[in-house]
Amino acid sequence: MRIAITGSSGLIGTALVRSLRADGHEVVRLVRRPPRAADEVRWEPKRQWVDTEGLAGCAAVVHLAGAGIGDRRWTDAYKKELRDSRVLGTAAIAEAVASLDTPPRVLVSGSAIGIYGDTGERAVDESAPPGEGFLAGLCQEWEEAAGAAQDAGVRTVFARTGLVVAGEGGAWGRLFPLFRLGLGGRMGSGRQYWSFIALDDHIAALRHILTTEGLAGPVNLTAPEPVTNREVTAAMGRVLGRPTLLSVPAPALRLALGELSSDVLGSVRAVPRRLLDSGFTFAHPGIEEALRAALAARGGRR
Repeated sequence: MRIAITGSSGLIGTALVRSLRADGHEVVRLVRRPPRAADEVRWEPKRQWVDTEGLAGCAAVVHLAGAGIGDRRWTDAYKKELRDSRVLGTAAIAEAVASLDTPPRVLVSGSAIGIYGDTGERAVDESAPPGEGFLAGLCQEWEEAAGAAQDAGVRTVFARTGLVVAGEGGAWGRLFPLFRLGLGGRMGSGRQYWSFIALDDHIAALRHILTTEGLAGPVNLTAPEPVTNREVTAAMGRVLGRPTLLSVPAPALRLALGELSSDVLGSVRAVPRRLLDSGFTFAHPGIEEALRAALAARGGRR
């Protein structure tokens, strides 16, 4: 297939491009600068403009671009950046897809399990309603922005991603160095659920979505059994062979991270009901398996 991807230089995008090309698919990368290679197409998400000629012939579009949720404190300015990068960017892609004489068969648009808000110990699947808070509201707007593609009859899937376990990049790219130094520990009470997914499984799930005609709407990209932060901490200690006696009190996290701390201390126990029902099989369903796979992918370095 010919597949267009936004966010191709990020953690997930880089791995997806590599996986698709290894199997002979043609990948078109959307970039926010003048193209420098034959496989690049320009787009300007804040202007809501896409060079649609570059999308011609694409069977699928995977939209992953957006400012990093955990990259900075959630100031008013950065909240606007988070919203604009997702809502305006998604609207631009959806409208570009809808405008094509022959639209792609599927649009996979990034989203996040943050849409459920804090679920405590309650497990939620894709049928659960949106929760409350900034991130939940942002995710709702983010998904609604793809309306033009849905109205044009394009199968549209919202990939509601959990915490991606990878050796470098993302949340775990920050956790691994701390735990290697023996500075890792639980955060807050440690009872909050972290819905994780191994990077390999995330890429496999995206590819499964691309070719599974029955999947449309929200799909949780999380491992089958979410674990608590306390369980994550213990697993990190076992895998890395380091002590995990330290803890970061909730007030200290709130002081250091501001409103972003709600994402760290909050509990989202999301389960991938629609992936499982569609026949998807996880290679690394457990947290320890996911951690070991992440280490193996980066050469086993601890």
